[in-house]
Amino acid sequence: MAFLNKIHLFNQMGDEELAGISHELDEKVYTPGAVIFQTGDDPDGFYMVYSGRVQVTRPTNKGQDFLAWLVSGDYFGEEALFQNRKRSATITAMENTTLLFLSRADFENLLKKYPQLKPNFQVAIKSRQVARQLRFKWLGPQEVIYFVARRHQIRLIQAMVAPVLFLILPIFLFSWSFLTRAVTPAAVGAIVLVGNLLWGVWNIIDWSNDYYIVTNQRVIWLEKVIGLYDSRQEAPLSTILSVGVSTDPIGRMFDYGNVTVRTFVGKIVFDFVSYPDEAASIIREHWERSKAVGVRAQKEAMKNALRSKLGLTVQTKVEEEVPIEVVATHPQKVSALRIVLSNMFKLRVEESGTVTYHKHWFVLLQQTLKPSVLILLLFSVGVWRTWDLAHKVGEWVITFVDGKLTVDTILLSIPIIMLPLIGWWVWEYVDWSNDIFQVTPDEILDIDKKPLGTQERRAAQLDNILSTQYKRIGFAGYMLNFGTVYITVGGTQLAFEDVMDPAGVQADIDRRRMARLEKKREEAAAQDRERMATWIAAYHNNLDEFNAPPPTPNPLTEEKNNGKENG
Repeated sequence: MAFLNKIHLFNQMGDEELAGISHELDEKVYTPGAVIFQTGDDPDGFYMVYSGRVQVTRPTNKGQDFLAWLVSGDYFGEEALFQNRKRSATITAMENTTLLFLSRADFENLLKKYPQLKPNFQVAIKSRQVARQLRFKWLGPQEVIYFVARRHQIRLIQAMVAPVLFLILPIFLFSWSFLTRAVTPAAVGAIVLVGNLLWGVWNIIDWSNDYYIVTNQRVIWLEKVIGLYDSRQEAPLSTILSVGVSTDPIGRMFDYGNVTVRTFVGKIVFDFVSYPDEAASIIREHWERSKAVGVRAQKEAMKNALRSKLGLTVQTKVEEEVPIEVVATHPQKVSALRIVLSNMFKLRVEESGTVTYHKHWFVLLQQTLKPSVLILLLFSVGVWRTWDLAHKVGEWVITFVDGKLTVDTILLSIPIIMLPLIGWWVWEYVDWSNDIFQVTPDEILDIDKKPLGTQERRAAQLDNILSTQYKRIGFAGYMLNFGTVYITVGGTQLAFEDVMDPAGVQADIDRRRMARLEKKREEAAAQDRERMATWIAAYHNNLDEFNAPPPTPNPLTEEKNNGKENG
């Protein structure tokens, strides 16, 4: 019952109902390497991982495609039962594993007896299907998606109200054209109708591009506006302070609402999300899991510290190596333009553990646009003048008149004028190349140096970063994949402006930040364990002395002491 009570599927069940479900479960034990079921098997029932760990894979033409790890509290097998189809994946035990099993007949009876459970399973199934379709590249190797949802359909309906109402205008224009037999109203109406349809399609795509995601490590809000805006806001589960749900009467009727996740640095709001109570339950479940994992790790480390102090054998748990997804061995085709730009502009350079980012080459084009246009214009004038002189009889670039050397004035002026323009272009290039952003193992740096001028350097320790967020704004930023990464540090904010692949830059920062924080936490915890283990070991080694009875007083000694006191 305690185990079931922690799983979000049963969050609406009382103790009596949980007890009834518990009696229907069978316990199955598997050794490492045992296959629980394979792709193509008939669905026999529903499984929950009580202890241990299993691997989810899917066969492909090139072998096995790794999908996910499942650990205590996870479940599998419900999708084939709901859809009445063969198993779509292979489940293998990777260590000594205990599963709680509910047969197909008992599972169907459970849903009939408790129909409120059905939406919970449907949310989980839908989330897994969407996660498999999207295959987010920024997920970590041990990160598993448990919840994915878009905004509720009513949000789409609200967005479509204006385009639908605006259809009145083309209908009116077509009617006017029909009654007056005029062509102009029909033409205008056709243009308005096409624009209106594009507006509606854009709203649909915009609605479908936003996702709310919960993994076993973080809570994420993906927001994208086609051609204009792209952002990912996230918070690690360890930073969560509270999870709340708010709904209105209409939301309760159609089962949507707002889930507010409050963290140390602000909040993430799942706005108009479907099944808000279920989403909040999933967040709370994995929030509690992350805390429980931390507590277990601390206890195990404390035991090992005590064993070391007492001269006992230190027990170490061998972790299974995380499978790496097999990538095609044939080299990927990369455009020549991309190779040239990567080598010439060096937008990202990693050396000795430090990653250096430059602003996107599009920013360089913007900065050098004016001198480039003027240089190109002068060059064109030079080409035109040379061609013009070549077609004129008796006129050359260099001529001798009355024994004197004469050079064409226009062609002579062009390089003189072009020299400062080239200097201007070089100045802008140096200014662009001097504006760099760095991520070291310990800190982030924003360095802005003017050519032959002052240098501004802003730095922040990785462990002082509170949150990160990236945005791609504008058509160019979206199409060329560049944007700004915002790093909140205390009461200030640093910005890595106009960097290539801002999502990747954010991931670089977050990975190093989490590694730095984990290292500091481990160092502090190790010091505390060492100190505590020393005290406990000292007590253990002197236990006989502490438990010994007090010494029996000697009568002669007492008489001497009394005599001295009387004297």
